[in-house]
Amino acid sequence: MQRIGLTGGIASGKSVVLRRFAERGAVVVDHDLLAREAVAPGSVGLDQVIEAFGAGVLGSDGGLDRAALADVVFADADARERLNAIVHPEVRRLSAERDAQAGAADDGAVVVHDIPLLVEVGLADSFHLVVVVDAPVELRVHRLVEGRGLTEADARARVAAQADDETRLAAADVVLDGSGTELELRSQVDALWERLLAEREAELPAP
Repeated sequence: MQRIGLTGGIASGKSVVLRRFAERGAVVVDHDLLAREAVAPGSVGLDQVIEAFGAGVLGSDGGLDRAALADVVFADADARERLNAIVHPEVRRLSAERDAQAGAADDGAVVVHDIPLLVEVGLADSFHLVVVVDAPVELRVHRLVEGRGLTEADARARVAAQADDETRLAAADVVLDGSGTELELRSQVDALWERLLAEREAELPAP
């Protein structure tokens, strides 16, 4: 089994890459979804969040009120650390569970972990290969403004909240250029996929 860590700045084209990996047959693990699962209603994680931050972070449906929790942790570094100490271990457990399931189904599986903050939380060494989708900051700001309706100030703030490009690229084993068309980016994924398959074939014992 090959485990790939996929990351990239906001609006770099990472979602296009992830979709193409899935189309080619990779098992995709979305860590944003795992983070939600970690604090889903009835979970131990949600119980721990309530214990740490109070019932005020619960919504009327008994689930986590993410806006209320964000208000608590946004400007409080200690609160963010407490939240991360609850969520991150559970995400790691769920991630390992997904890996085990993929490996049990196919010991040659390619498992792509989509982790927006892979570099920021120091997970690069956890993967066989780290793939970074890169695009210039100004292009990403333009995409956020034109494609998602953000103001330029909000777009720049979101870009600035993540690791800078140099830090992200320093962790990369493979860099995909997200500055062109979607078709061009998909073609880069295809080339990488063929390389991964060739490497897997080369590692198989001779018949």
